[in-house]
Amino acid sequence: MEPVNAAIIYYSATGNVHALAQAAAEGAEKAGARVRLRKVAELATAAAIEANPAWGKHIQDTAEVVEATIDDLGWADAVLFGTPTRFGTPASALTKFIEGAGALWRQGTIANKVCSAFTSSGTAHGGQESTLLALGNVFYHWGGIIVPPGYTDPVQFETGNPYGTSHTAFGGSPSEATLRAAHHQGRRVVDIAAALKAGRAAA
Repeated sequence: MEPVNAAIIYYSATGNVHALAQAAAEGAEKAGARVRLRKVAELATAAAIEANPAWGKHIQDTAEVVEATIDDLGWADAVLFGTPTRFGTPASALTKFIEGAGALWRQGTIANKVCSAFTSSGTAHGGQESTLLALGNVFYHWGGIIVPPGYTDPVQFETGNPYGTSHTAFGGSPSEATLRAAHHQGRRVVDIAAALKAGRAAA
């Protein structure tokens, strides 16, 4: 059987979601997937970016990361979206990317993909769950198969979010436990996608 194609598509301003995306990509690769780690295009103005030195530095540090295209969604068997919260919703850069998926939706080629999401907020209770649930609404419309981390690994009892890996940026960079949770999420998504792919092949 062909390996699972996993697209990990994210937006990150200062690097926290990028770190989660990298950990999820490592977990997906560990599970045997072919992985595309992709960032969505930046929409912010130069003035906004220059006002936050960490933002500008992160853009420079990740210049080599390929920008996501809709073709990455079509290619994928499994999709993981990552975004910081923006008042309890996904960042506009990721939302704009998602809005470009209409053609795939109309063709029916976006259905039945395994889907999951992860996030970061500035403060505790800063909209993490509502952001993940908002991305769940996207997956419902696609006819996606949502695979959350749940409490399927001991690390989930350390990080405490069954909806998807989440990080509180006020405490600094993602902790080792949070990165392990993202790694587990990436691996779990690929494991489920592989089982579904094998079942379809057998049928």
